Amino acid sequence: MAPGQAKSFAIASFFLVLAASPGARANDSAAELSVGGLTFTRSAEISMESEDLMISPDLVTVRYTFRNNAANPVNITVAFPLPDIELADAETYAIPTNDTVNFVGFETKIDGKPIKLNINQRAVLGTKDVSATLRGLGVPLLPLGAQQARLAELPQATRDRMINEGLLAQAGTTDQGKPIYEGTWTVKTAAVRQQTFEPNRVTVVEHRYRPSVGLSQDTVLRRKLRQNKGMEKEIERYRTEYCVDAAFLAALDKVAGGAEANTAKVQERRIAYRLKTGANWAGPIKDFRLVVDRQKPERLVSFCAPNMKPISPTATEVTAKDFTPDKDLKILIVGRF
Repeated sequence: MAPGQAKSFAIASFFLVLAASPGARANDSAAELSVGGLTFTRSAEISMESEDLMISPDLVTVRYTFRNNAANPVNITVAFPLPDIELADAETYAIPTNDTVNFVGFETKIDGKPIKLNINQRAVLGTKDVSATLRGLGVPLLPLGAQQARLAELPQATRDRMINEGLLAQAGTTDQGKPIYEGTWTVKTAAVRQQTFEPNRVTVVEHRYRPSVGLSQDTVLRRKLRQNKGMEKEIERYRTEYCVDAAFLAALDKVAGGAEANTAKVQERRIAYRLKTGANWAGPIKDFRLVVDRQKPERLVSFCAPNMKPISPTATEVTAKDFTPDKDLKILIVGRF
């Protein structure tokens, strides 16, 4: 994906979609969390022979083939970092499962066999690890959903201590005038394991998880909205981050029309994938393959990548030889959901 090679791929027939304007209400939009590849200590012995990555709004799967080129076994701590969650913004994130530890439903196989992962989670306030403090107070590290209400139910002494230590802040009131509290710490989570790469052989590592999908129940790219001068910077951001081009906009205009209101009810979904983490082994990825499946042929998709081609009515394939990731992947899908 060298500079100048990036282009967008837009597929359009017709599509029906639903929604309102983006950001009109808090529940009209959610921000995507960027999830991505493996990290491990730099190794001159381990090369990545191939990476086969498949992304859809419902599922991400990735299959890595590693080779240990050394004469001896190489033992490495391998981590799959999940996105950091800042509790002050947690309700705006699209979190795909109710599991407050493994919140993307991450699973892995080694050479076809499922393995147990150690999922490490800690809470950080600034540079200070506050995990032990929170556990000692009986406070979950990631209080989302029903657990969020537990912050308001804490004993007064506990709540006062947390406020004094900067761990808790009031975030408005209920309709009955009762205070609402939110945590101020950041939750860091990673799936970690020790992996032994045997000498002069290939090891296949497979992952699957549910992506965090950002959503807006309209799209700023509709003609009436993007023609607003106040939206110029936002439109340019879409062009840069998703490689949205004239063909994509023309296809969108055919189905969305030029009305002020979102009469065609178009929505958008956004998926972010960290590619840059996958560059800590010997040499580039020898064979890289990416498939993005928008799941319905009437949807539009745009992202930045070279060598794109359709391989099915809903899927787009990208391939590259000797590939070194130098930027992360951002995918935009517009259509009916």
